[in-house]
Parts: sequence; structure tokens; C-alpha cells
Amino acid sequence: MSGSNRISRRDFMKVTTGAIGGIITVAIGAPVVDYLIDPALRAGAKEAWISIGKLEKIPVDTPTPFSFTRTQVNGWERTGTSFGGFVIRKSEDPKDIVILSSHCTHLGCSVNWREDSQEFICPCHDAKFSKDGKVLDGPPPKPLNQYTEFKVDADGNLLIFIKEG
Repeated sequence: MSGSNRISRRDFMKVTTGAIGGIITVAIGAPVVDYLIDPALRAGAKEAWISIGKLEKIPVDTPTPFSFTRTQVNGWERTGTSFGGFVIRKSEDPKDIVILSSHCTHLGCSVNWREDSQEFICPCHDAKFSKDGKVLDGPPPKPLNQYTEFKVDADGNLLIFIKEG
């Protein structure tokens, strides 16, 4: 064998030390990186059925308010989102229900039901909405949002489907 095909002892030690160092770095580093980024990659529950009350306690033809807060953990950050609205039973039929969001479609202020005028009023810019959520007056670009997916469970609870994101 000629001397040009042989690797020197010094080069062998460099390659071996580099390879062993790389293996140790991956063995220690991969779990550490996984530990640090796993919470950020884990998706929180973005969909859920939420109970907003017993159907039997919601009077027919009277907007009945409800509210709840959903907490979501996203990595190390914990955020709460408030939801609210009004349930309007049009009849005794459990499917004849309109569920409106209480957030004005103009700037998101909470609307209030005024029994005397039979309309929802937004206190921010005096917007007015009808009992079925249509814009009557003011700057809102569209009617109040509706929760269209709802059901009544076996215990008589009215549930709405929430999808965030």
C-alpha cells in the first residue's frame, strides 16, 4: 500500500471525535428541543359543544341572554375568549330556535335587549337590530351573527357548537 491511501492518525482522531460528538449532541439535543417546542405545536381544543342552559327554562318569544368563557392553552400562553348571546325560542318546538351572538358586527361591542322597543341596542354607536338580528339602524355592516349548530341533549340542555380559529 502506498502512503497516499492511508489516513493519518490525526485525521482519524478528528473524524472519530467529530462523529462521537455529533452522536452525543443529537442524543441530548433532540429530547431538549422536543421538550421546548412540543407545547407550541400541540393544538388546543378548538371545537366543542357548550351547554347554555336548560331548554325548559327558556321562555318562548323572549330573548334570553347567556354567556360563557373558553380558555385555550397555546404553548405556554393561556387565553380566555368570552362568548355571549341571546336564545329566542319561536315556539315549543326544540328546533324552532334562533341563537344570536351578543357582539355587534360593527366593532364587537355587546348588544343589549330592550324589551320596551323590542330591539337589540349597541351602546357604542346606537346601532339597532331587530329581534331576529337584522340591522335596523346604525353603522353595522351585517346582521348579528347566529349560532346555527345547536341541539338538545337527553337531559334537556341546549347545546351550541363552537368552532374557534
